[in-house]
Amino acid sequence: MARLHLLEWEDQRWLPASIRQGVTGYLNFVGNLSPAPYQGFADALGHALKKTGDRVLVDLCSGSAGPLPTLLRLLGQRDLDVRAVLTDLYPDAQALSLAQKQGDGLISYESSPVDATRVPESLSGFRILCNGFHHFEPALAQRILADAVKSGRGIALFEGVERRLPAMLVCALAVLGVPLATLFMRPWHLGRAFLTFLVPVIPCVTAWDGVVSCLRVYSPDELRSLIAAIPGADRYHWQIERQQVPKSPFGVTWLVGYPS
Repeated sequence: MARLHLLEWEDQRWLPASIRQGVTGYLNFVGNLSPAPYQGFADALGHALKKTGDRVLVDLCSGSAGPLPTLLRLLGQRDLDVRAVLTDLYPDAQALSLAQKQGDGLISYESSPVDATRVPESLSGFRILCNGFHHFEPALAQRILADAVKSGRGIALFEGVERRLPAMLVCALAVLGVPLATLFMRPWHLGRAFLTFLVPVIPCVTAWDGVVSCLRVYSPDELRSLIAAIPGADRYHWQIERQQVPKSPFGVTWLVGYPS
């Protein structure tokens, strides 16, 4: 199946914050339910961090932290004391502040806009994008990787969806999953409940964007093609994998690169 860069509602700057926060809140909730999808990625990232000596993850295109809490716990289980700095081109101060409060002292955030294709030198650390790389068309996606290489920084990508029918079906079921998850999500928000149960905008947007994310995500071979055209990429060690998630009908894709 060819990659299709269709419209995602979350990419639209005019999308009301109440809807955006409802979608990201659900994704954060389900993204931290189980460590199973991240085990192989945590192994590779942990190895890279030990090689580079980095103990700070510069999270690009954060939104509101995503699966970082789970990933930080997994790295801690691998004897790595790692913290994360959340960044975004359009930082949502409310969402980032909440992520910091819930981060057990391991998560902070940059309040100024950060362009993933031109990360300031002041943000030193190992760069990471969790479930965000598919938002970029190939030219911009390549610039993100090239900027890391040019700066001599490690970079890691994780995508929890894939361009396969089972993943799309699971994402489409968010129209049912969002209302169910909302019953357990804390803190409770009256506006989120209204836009979930009475006017089900959040479930519909989540399902649409989830399916489109599957169609947008880069395959391992496409990631290798992006890297092949980057000057200096041959001086990096790259590991790119697709792994089946245990007890799940679909897999995850990840990339870890660092100076060799």
